[in-house]
Amino acid sequence: MIKKLTVHGFKSIERQTIELGALNILIGANGSGKSNLLAALSFFRASALGNPDVLVQRSGGADRLLYHGKKTTKACFFVCEGGDFSYEQTLIPVAGDRLEVAKENLTILGSSAEWSSGGTDIENLEEQLIGEEEHHLKESVAQGELTEDEAEEKLRAFPSAKQQIEGWRRYHLHDTSATAAVKSTCNIDDNRYLREDASNLAAYLYWLKLKHPAEYRRVVAMIQLAAPYFEDFALEPLRRNEQTIRLEWIQKNSDAYFDADALSDGTLRFVCLATLLNQPRSSMPSLIVIDEPELGLHPLAIRLLAEMLDAASEHTQILVATQSVTLLDNFPIDQVIVADHDGRGSQFRRLKTEDYSMWLENYSVGELWEKNVLGGRP
Repeated sequence: MIKKLTVHGFKSIERQTIELGALNILIGANGSGKSNLLAALSFFRASALGNPDVLVQRSGGADRLLYHGKKTTKACFFVCEGGDFSYEQTLIPVAGDRLEVAKENLTILGSSAEWSSGGTDIENLEEQLIGEEEHHLKESVAQGELTEDEAEEKLRAFPSAKQQIEGWRRYHLHDTSATAAVKSTCNIDDNRYLREDASNLAAYLYWLKLKHPAEYRRVVAMIQLAAPYFEDFALEPLRRNEQTIRLEWIQKNSDAYFDADALSDGTLRFVCLATLLNQPRSSMPSLIVIDEPELGLHPLAIRLLAEMLDAASEHTQILVATQSVTLLDNFPIDQVIVADHDGRGSQFRRLKTEDYSMWLENYSVGELWEKNVLGGRP
């Protein structure tokens, strides 16, 4: 779990360090920098895994990614600190309007590895630290301090920062148009994880039904609470091509099958969210990032969403950016991070219960936001 995230020189963020918990609710006005913080996580992940160029190009080049452009900001800097590791990167603009890693450092359980002048990726640094740990354990075995079995167990338990960062997933579930990926057919074996646009939703639900029936039934039950007419999914390979599958469902008191187009936009998004937040613990991403999940949801569905977010945060870390007072009202104030823009850049503040204890005697967290007591308003 990320305990602290530091971002310098990225988009609207000049210098910010944000403390994170298991569940984090990010609020703020339009243009305050909420989406830029989520984008920073996506970019940091891509850069750590050795492929930042695609995101740089998509964003219009390094000049647009750096805080106030290349003339103002000569480098951007990221650090994530977890319980047993920390990883940092410094990137500089280079020819072709690209960003290149100039320096990076990985620390696991107090041991550090560093590269500079062109950099590498987190996998190389981690392999170096694992090699050092293996050498240290062999020496301990030779000196009689550990048995071979104990040394092997310690090596297996050595934390993987790469695995943690690789497991960050930012979900984009807004597109429910006629051409949305979630409505298309997909490969039936595309089920290693729920993709960020839910394009493999049918295949993933089919895998849940076959291999994790308890979690599948929980997904169905949550959908039935939000959409009482929903009976179940009709999931099976397409007859014309048994390597593909598409999302179909059954309505109560009806023999007809319906496809994703027959679901309202809000219901389809809720189906995606219910699947994401009720999947098996072993399949959960290490970090789930969702931007405005309340879009198109009925107030009852928003309350169900809050329950699912709270339950899922017991098994994984979650960061949600929202504009919904209804959603915010379901969480304690110390889970809230407020984004403001001071005219030069984005500022992020994690709220503390003791600072608002008197207000909370008479008002909900959402009401305090509406009254501009918390900030995060235009």
